[in-house]
Amino acid sequence: MTTHDFIAIGLGPYNLGLACLTDPIDGLDGLFLEARTEAAYAWHPGMLLQTATLQTPFMADLVTLADPTSPFSFLNFLKETGRLYPFYIRESFYPIRAEYDQYCRWAAARLRNVRFGAKVSRVDYDEADRCYVVRSVDADTGLAAVDRARRLVLGTGTPPHIPDACAGLGGDLVHSADYLGGKAALQGKESVTVVGSGQSAAEIYLDLLADAGPDTYHLSWVTRSPRFFPLEYTKLTLEMTSPDYVDYFHALAEDTRYRLEAEQKGLFKGIDTELINEIFDCLYLKSVHGPVATRLVTNTEMRAARYDQTGGTYTLDLHHHEQDRAFSLATQGLVLATGYRYQTPDFLEPVRDRLRWDRHGRFDVARNYSIDTAGSEVFLQNGGTHTHSITSPDLGMGAYRNSWIISEMLGRDYYPVEKTIAFQDFGAPDGLLI
Repeated sequence: MTTHDFIAIGLGPYNLGLACLTDPIDGLDGLFLEARTEAAYAWHPGMLLQTATLQTPFMADLVTLADPTSPFSFLNFLKETGRLYPFYIRESFYPIRAEYDQYCRWAAARLRNVRFGAKVSRVDYDEADRCYVVRSVDADTGLAAVDRARRLVLGTGTPPHIPDACAGLGGDLVHSADYLGGKAALQGKESVTVVGSGQSAAEIYLDLLADAGPDTYHLSWVTRSPRFFPLEYTKLTLEMTSPDYVDYFHALAEDTRYRLEAEQKGLFKGIDTELINEIFDCLYLKSVHGPVATRLVTNTEMRAARYDQTGGTYTLDLHHHEQDRAFSLATQGLVLATGYRYQTPDFLEPVRDRLRWDRHGRFDVARNYSIDTAGSEVFLQNGGTHTHSITSPDLGMGAYRNSWIISEMLGRDYYPVEKTIAFQDFGAPDGLLI
């Protein structure tokens, strides 16, 4: 049986980028396993709203920041699909989200070492052969497969997060990940409430607001944030998505990193300023014709929820932080734009003792993105905001991380890894400043 150099599990943008960057490397044999079938493969299909764009420029594609000459670049995708000149004339750095989904599917279709419909069920370690044994099940046939590799790269993504208050709630509530599939049913109700603070909540609110009116549904937006925070996108702040900041953040004490992880959410979970302004403009235009059938509620946390199956109504128990007051809201439609959270895959349980864990029970991710005790066998894509800061979920840092991982697997640099690019110093200097 073939023993691969590595097996990558999951084919989100980060492992897909790894597949594209390793494709031309003759001395590196990788296999990519994706649970979804090729027909079902898509990037956040429930949020492919017609006008929604990425929050990162097109250069933050699968490969460009590691290899600008790669045939898997976004610009090459545009060229091959006859869209390069329209994109140029559009004069926007930010691709349409549906266009980015097309790009990912285009890149995946060009790869030779991806096995779709392969749901990994278990990973073991063969001490005699010193390799990982990956067991999977084919989604179409139900047949089991066994593959072997010296290393693993985990790219299983972050599943939708359902708040504890809504666990097992019942009814037809919709997470933002499935919004488009549930939109028609939502718009058939008398009232709809969006719960969440970030970009997805704002996009869904605006999408529903466009059709809201006195003869349709009443629309509410509830956020525990004290205001509708814009994504901070100034250039010196963007230097925090840099190799320099990863070095600084990773070297901090664990408790400090966890504190910063909580404090920095607004740096990658905020709302585009233009979108906030567009929401206000839409509200203003509607208000010209009378009261707008909507409600925006800040500083408010959902602490409990109930569902009345007979009446088809949710009752949300809410708490206003600044006034320390409790109140309730009744709604027929409920959209949870509550984000995503990393979960350790169950298939890793047999090799748990080979992995490093911090005091909080999460992966202790090394600077080189490894999580195994040897420091060179199992690598993590995303899921590392507690060790690598806001760079972990940033699309623009995906190619950088993959350059690191490829260097670790080859034992040499294949794609040069930038060491320092920031103008600012993130830590205190050693000795006297002159």
